[in-house]
Amino acid sequence: MESGRAFARVRSAVFARHSNPWSAWSRWATAPLLLVPVWKRSWPHAAVISAWFAVNPVLFPEPADQRAWATKAVLGEELWLVDHPRDAALAVNAAAAGAGMIALLGAWRRRPVPAAVAIGAQMLLLLGYWELMASYYETHRAADASG
Repeated sequence: MESGRAFARVRSAVFARHSNPWSAWSRWATAPLLLVPVWKRSWPHAAVISAWFAVNPVLFPEPADQRAWATKAVLGEELWLVDHPRDAALAVNAAAAGAGMIALLGAWRRRPVPAAVAIGAQMLLLLGYWELMASYYETHRAADASG
């Protein structure tokens, strides 16, 4: 039981820092970097890019407030992951993952147009997912305040 609480504390700490708009937006903007090691078939590139994606969520401090859209999206995602609802966000997230897989396949085959279109689609779908997560955060926060 204690390990579950410890995990929840770590998860909350990571999401709190990742909710800094600099963290959220820099991670989103660098998503195309995931294609580089696949395209180049390079383990060193994979190590550097993996390190960036591992460090990014804790690189920035917690934001001063929760007014930014990206902050609400990240905090909403934390709530959503804990609650496990089967809603539109699940479908959008799955579609984004599918687009990411197509982008990786395009990179593996060294097909720049399919890779670029698919990574662009993934990034757009992630923005839609963020909108759903920001709404989820607002709704959940409103429900907590009233109840």
